[in-house]
Amino acid sequence: MSSDAYDELTERYEKVVAVHDASGVLNWDQQTKMPSGGTPARSKQLSTLSSVGHDLLTDDQVGELLDELDGETLDGEEAAVVREIRRDYERAANVPEELVEELTETQSEAQPIWQQAKAEDDFDHFAPTLERLRDLHVERAEHVDPDVEPYVVMHEDSLPYIDIETVEGVFADLREALVPLIDDLKDANADLAAPFTEGEYPEDDQMALSERVLDMLNYDRDQGRLDLSPHPFTSGNQFDCRVTTRFKDDPIKGLMATIHEYGHASYNLGLPQEHFGSPLGLSLGSGVHESQSRFWENHVGRSRAFWELFLPEMQEHFPHLDGVSVDEAYEGANQLYPENLIRVEADELTYHMHIILRFETGREFVRGEIDVDEIPHVWNDRMDEYLGVVPETDTNGCLQDIHWTGRFAAFQGYTIGSVLAAQLDAAMREEVDGVDEKIRNGEFEPLLGWMRENVHQHGMRYPSDELIERATGEPLTAEYFIEYVEEKFGELYGV
Repeated sequence: MSSDAYDELTERYEKVVAVHDASGVLNWDQQTKMPSGGTPARSKQLSTLSSVGHDLLTDDQVGELLDELDGETLDGEEAAVVREIRRDYERAANVPEELVEELTETQSEAQPIWQQAKAEDDFDHFAPTLERLRDLHVERAEHVDPDVEPYVVMHEDSLPYIDIETVEGVFADLREALVPLIDDLKDANADLAAPFTEGEYPEDDQMALSERVLDMLNYDRDQGRLDLSPHPFTSGNQFDCRVTTRFKDDPIKGLMATIHEYGHASYNLGLPQEHFGSPLGLSLGSGVHESQSRFWENHVGRSRAFWELFLPEMQEHFPHLDGVSVDEAYEGANQLYPENLIRVEADELTYHMHIILRFETGREFVRGEIDVDEIPHVWNDRMDEYLGVVPETDTNGCLQDIHWTGRFAAFQGYTIGSVLAAQLDAAMREEVDGVDEKIRNGEFEPLLGWMRENVHQHGMRYPSDELIERATGEPLTAEYFIEYVEEKFGELYGV
């Protein structure tokens, strides 16, 4: 092996990762702490960093080092490092630097425009920016691979090694199973308890509750923090990983958002520190990342065992809940809300109809099959078709997601993550005794330890599809998710 070439390649890539991490901190600041007037400067700062990172990654010397290493005998970790650096290099090398700068600057400028449009229910205010973002993303995709449909290139950015045919197959299985299941649950007319819809839930008290659940889950405050943002997100690496949340009148929504983001942070903080700056110290795409957040949110946070543990904490923070039983709390955390308009507040079942809607609408927009001014109409029609409810405002419709300002072809990662979470949960229960008992007792270390061993510690050593098969013993399948929700909601609703 040409060790000098390998060492130089990895040293160069460490700088690329450092620049990316610096951009992440600036993005976190923009969404949490930055004064609203700071956008012009922040856009330039982020644009400059994206240009620097692009230059470092696409430098001719990187290509020469990759060529030198081509055909060399590499061990498993070294081969993975070279594979992932080569993938990044090849996907960036043909993209002009000025396009990278323009796209980054436009994305940063788009955030306050989206926020204003959402606040004022004014899609027309955001539409020109959205159209410009689409055009820039398409232009970039055409540079990455002119022989592949732009939407597929964008999909590969978000879900590497999980091809779009696999996603479409999962979606087809979910449509076939979930649509009739949701109809059956609606028709059951079950009277589930809704204890959290009554009373006042001040934001400060909800924040204290979120802080408490993070403590119970052993979130390391020396390496993270909790803040508020317009849309919950996680940002960071294995040394510094920060989460945000937001609160509504229903405390379950904010609590579950916090647990969800903890799941993302658990993954980042579980990446091997000794490989910081290397692909071996980076997480896989959004599907695997979302599997971690959906596991902790749904398979832990919405479980009956969790509410046996956590209900006293809720009652301590909100004394008017003193008379609520564990069964009532469990039912309240798992209500179906088909009439809900907001994706991040959706229940476990109808959530995926929101995702399929975004997948289909986004793909048609990227392909040019619908114009930007048609999005509100198309969105509302699909809401009516899939969920039987139509938003009265674009604020609660097509303007609700900040993701329009960042990436296209990203939403499918949420459903793939949910499907994978159920598959991982099933595999974990084969190897870890008494998972529910451990949750009930607040013993989360064995669950986190299983994820550390089977997912986190590998970084990007294995492609997503291979990692899934190694962790669970079989390729990605919707089978476990469908079994999980049929059993859980069948019991809750008596069907």
